[in-house]
Amino acid sequence: MIVGRRGEAMARFVAAVKRIAPWAAQNADGAIALLLAIVIGVLGVLPNEIVPTEVQTQLVNAATLVIMALVATALLRDRARQAPVEETITSGALAELPVRLARMEEIETLVGSTRKALDSLQLVRVLGSKQEIAQSHAEARKDTPRWSFKGGTGTYLRAVTLPECVAAARRDKRHLTVRVEVIDPSNPEVCETYAHYRRSLSDAPDGTGETWTTDRARKESYATILAAFWHRQRYGLLDIAVGLSSTMTTFRWDLSATRLIMTVEDPNKAMTALAGTFYYENCDTELRLSFEQARRVPLEMYKKVPLSDEPTIEEVQELFERIGVPLPKSYNGRDVVDIARKALRAMDPYGEPLPAAHPREP
Repeated sequence: MIVGRRGEAMARFVAAVKRIAPWAAQNADGAIALLLAIVIGVLGVLPNEIVPTEVQTQLVNAATLVIMALVATALLRDRARQAPVEETITSGALAELPVRLARMEEIETLVGSTRKALDSLQLVRVLGSKQEIAQSHAEARKDTPRWSFKGGTGTYLRAVTLPECVAAARRDKRHLTVRVEVIDPSNPEVCETYAHYRRSLSDAPDGTGETWTTDRARKESYATILAAFWHRQRYGLLDIAVGLSSTMTTFRWDLSATRLIMTVEDPNKAMTALAGTFYYENCDTELRLSFEQARRVPLEMYKKVPLSDEPTIEEVQELFERIGVPLPKSYNGRDVVDIARKALRAMDPYGEPLPAAHPREP
């Protein structure tokens, strides 16, 4: 039994030695230094009777020198091992670093150019609800220094766009340029064509609660002219121009400095394109050329026919006479009040009416 136990102990010892041997061989200098430090430490605590003081001192000094030599050897060995690695890093990866950084810059430039190209290729984005359309208009109005409109009679322009843009420009004390093109209210044919087109799409009242007739089309266009004069007289940094077209369009263009919004008769459908895109730039050119061909309303006469905060019927009638766009002779005071109400208290076809002034009875 004793022989068997001794055999097992020896086997465990051999196994332990085998496990430790690779580490000791790889770190021989460190292992020897550690062993010497332990031995010297043990000798140092032994009584003088066993190991005299002089012997202890000599052993400590000698062991210290040996340990320092082993440490120096380990440092030299590690430095020798690191030298090829450092040389590889210095001559390889670090040497190629400028080239790789240059390639990364080229890749970033290429990615940026690709992104711009993709944005340009995405000509328009479809808006599918009243909320999206209203939000897109709000983003287009934000801090814009200019606005161009071309459409039928400019209902949303009077209700929201013009008041909001003027209010923002006044708040920031900055210049605002507005160009408006609507159908000519003195042209019965185009007014009838526009009203017939709107009725053919739906006989039901639109977002303002009214149905389309020739008379309504004329009044809405007159109202846009009146609104332009009224706002021009109240904000000196507003540069506004109105053109009257003898032809109608089935689209409505609203173009700011940042985006284009094209709406149709369906209140839940629209298209938008950002500034700088191919579609935006071409529509901008189209609106400029179309406005140049329209009959110009002499808005430079805004000082000659002043309008009250609540315009009277006489003021409205005199204004249209002086600018060469007289109201029909069949219009009475109620018709004039209706035009002024549409000009300054227009109903937002996508939301609620805005509070504003209204004409006084004479």
